[in-house]
Amino acid sequence: MTAASDDSELVKTLRMNDLFDFYGNLLTAKQRRYIELYYADDLSLGEIADEFSVSRQAVYDNIRRTGRLLEEYENKLHLLAQYHTLAETASGLGEYVTAHYPADGQLHQLIAALQDQIGR
Repeated sequence: MTAASDDSELVKTLRMNDLFDFYGNLLTAKQRRYIELYYADDLSLGEIADEFSVSRQAVYDNIRRTGRLLEEYENKLHLLAQYHTLAETASGLGEYVTAHYPADGQLHQLIAALQDQIGR
């Protein structure tokens, strides 16, 4: 594997984990488990196939279909995109407050509370 393909796999894994965080509860228990094992726990298709007593192809097909389903949810609901926009805005706001209102403790506390709420 080349460095570029390693990077693209990492980007895909991070995206699937993010989508799973937002939409995982919309999946079946089996879909959730396959995605968790493959993307979060980094198990191979063969290891997952052994655990479920199915073929590697069945695991691959399920993961691919579930990944497309997660992308469809995002295309319709945009929760992940909205989260990133909100997080970037809160970060920018925090930087602005730090630069222009360094002595305003209450404002800094409010920004910190906002950032805690969105998980940053």
